[in-house]
Amino acid sequence: MKILNPIILSFTLLLLMACKQKQQDENFNPATAKRIVSVSKQITEMLFALGKGKDIVACDLTSSYPDSAKLLPKVGYHRLLSTEGIVSMRPDVVVYSPNIGPATVIPQLQQVGIRCKEFFESNTLDSAQLLLTALANYFGVKGVADSLNKQLQQQMQIVYAAQKQCTDTPKVMVIQFGQANNVFFVMSGRNGPADAIIRFAVGKPAVYQAKGASQLSAEAIATANPDVVIVTDFGFDKLGGVEGVKKLPGVALTNAAKNNRIYRFNEHDIVYFGPRSAENILLLMKLLHPNLHATLP
Repeated sequence: MKILNPIILSFTLLLLMACKQKQQDENFNPATAKRIVSVSKQITEMLFALGKGKDIVACDLTSSYPDSAKLLPKVGYHRLLSTEGIVSMRPDVVVYSPNIGPATVIPQLQQVGIRCKEFFESNTLDSAQLLLTALANYFGVKGVADSLNKQLQQQMQIVYAAQKQCTDTPKVMVIQFGQANNVFFVMSGRNGPADAIIRFAVGKPAVYQAKGASQLSAEAIATANPDVVIVTDFGFDKLGGVEGVKKLPGVALTNAAKNNRIYRFNEHDIVYFGPRSAENILLLMKLLHPNLHATLP
């Protein structure tokens, strides 16, 4: 009996697998998906807002809103995902944004026949609304996204009106504890969502001139001299509160420490935009401007 060339055999098997996957994708209706794995905190919150939370069977460690997301099985930190953990959840689809890792995880999932859907990264208020709509279109709930986006736009009008009440622009620094590397680092001053949210709240991101995010620079923090220091919840609690924050390198020398303007803020409220962004901006605005009087309906 003639033995097939191993290269030809491998190519044939790959071709058959690709054809099978294509057929599965053509027959797949995302609206009927009952086992979703979300490995993006922003996407996870949006899926819950769209009414798809009941269909999420697992998420990444950073998906912490709403509280229901905290109760879901975890498949690793979004930059250190576990392929085996995701496979074990038997998902109908894995949804993710481009900033996940390691780079091998999606090809490995696809190789074993798991459907994966990438959504674009969203770092602005406008692009977050587009992302919400894209998710809604994919999962067949466009009307829900339209309603949420309309509500957000209406709430932002209240934010814009509140901005006119603010009489100063304090310098703000955001410090986060990175759970992947177990270090504190400055998140603001990177032109990301945190900076945009600070500006919406009529603050100015403090200029932090230090290379990398591997550790805090006492000199850079002291030189930046923020009027307000925001520490995200995990790190704030880890340090035991305000006095613990003051022990971080350089923080005690800042105006924020001297005037006791060090505050705790939920990470998921300042690192990305979503349906609750107007509410989160107003919360931050009230910390930066204590005499502000504004509420959302």
